[in-house]
Amino acid sequence: MTKSIFTLFFCCIVSFASAQMASDKRAILNVLETQRQAWNKGDVETFMEGYIKSDSLLFVGKSGPTYGWQQTLNNYKKTYQGKAGMGILTFGIKKVEFLNNDVAFVLGSWHLKRDKDEPQGYYTLLFRKINGIWKIIVDHSS
Repeated sequence: MTKSIFTLFFCCIVSFASAQMASDKRAILNVLETQRQAWNKGDVETFMEGYIKSDSLLFVGKSGPTYGWQQTLNNYKKTYQGKAGMGILTFGIKKVEFLNNDVAFVLGSWHLKRDKDEPQGYYTLLFRKINGIWKIIVDHSS
């Protein structure tokens, strides 16, 4: 009897954890989709809502590391000027892996379609669940 209760209890915990992980994965993918849609509207400020609004945000690109939400926003605005400079963004999600209950790793690809070119690359993101909301805390894009 004790063994069956333990087995049932264990199965309930595993089931709950799996459901929570699926819910968290959907939430992370929703952040990325909201970013993609905002980018494609030329709305870099809404795009930036996916990032933690903190000086601790780390963005690593071809020019090296940038610290802070505001500096990251400034760099986006300088590099991708106007709707034509931003183009149409698509993502290819390769992997979402949970490192613990409130930290996740995302690997993906990005592609911009613009009139004059089509830059593309890959990114790795670290997400942290802060007050129940998933935010990007590290972005390494190349």
